[in-house]
Amino acid sequence: MMIKESFGSRLFDVINISLFLVLSFTMFYPLLYCLVLSLSSEVYASQGGFFLYPRSFDLTAYKAVFSKPHLLSGLLNSIARVLISVPISVFFTALCAYPLSRKDMPHRKPLFLFVLFTMLFSGGMVPIYLLYHSIGLLDNRMVYLVQGLISAFNVILIRNYFQNIPDSMHQAAMIDGATEWYIFFRIYLPLSRPILATVAMFQTIFHWNSWYDAVIYMNSDSKVVLQAFLQRIVIEQEWAMLRDNFIGLAPESIKAATVVITVVPIMIVFPFVLKYFSKGIMLGGIKE
Repeated sequence: MMIKESFGSRLFDVINISLFLVLSFTMFYPLLYCLVLSLSSEVYASQGGFFLYPRSFDLTAYKAVFSKPHLLSGLLNSIARVLISVPISVFFTALCAYPLSRKDMPHRKPLFLFVLFTMLFSGGMVPIYLLYHSIGLLDNRMVYLVQGLISAFNVILIRNYFQNIPDSMHQAAMIDGATEWYIFFRIYLPLSRPILATVAMFQTIFHWNSWYDAVIYMNSDSKVVLQAFLQRIVIEQEWAMLRDNFIGLAPESIKAATVVITVVPIMIVFPFVLKYFSKGIMLGGIKE
């Protein structure tokens, strides 16, 4: 038996859907605008206005951006940083969260408060710089791995997710003679794929978008990540030098091309973890 919806219910659905369509367009259009602007010739790019498609298809802006020295090596550095740092970061974050999720762990609450403390206070840039200098991480690609290796926020998410796993599974494994390492690798990690994928997405965005650490800790352009080069183009006005080498190129097109180059890789990765994202963030956010 079908239940007939009231006029108020249908009106609410229409307003709700219309509102979300408008919000979706306002979020999607800036990226579309950058894409169209980066593919437009100087005449149309300089005019500005409302763009939905390239009025004159032109790839000169991308040629100019990729003509910058060491840009390809920066792209490879960014890709290598993500591929190496993200799995290691997720593993150590889960390794830190596992004992904090065990109610029988001695001094669990003080240690958890210590983790929370790091979310509010840090040593500051100067002590961190001196620390990296003393251990030889300046102008060393290992600094990318150390940066953001363990995030307190991600530890809390994984810890809360671990606490939703029935404790009876842990007890049964202990009765069968399993060690804590075996339980961690064979039970907790396989059952925690949604939250691990969520944290991996967070870390991927963090490492892909990071540029400030490359500016502060790196001296060699061959070791700098892609985003640092793009930051120079957009913020430090290096687009002017690129424009001198490519006649008929609008600065707006160069800036738009740098935005597209930065955003597109994340947009390609995000759909693959989207199915885990909602489930992982919901269960990981439940308090004990």
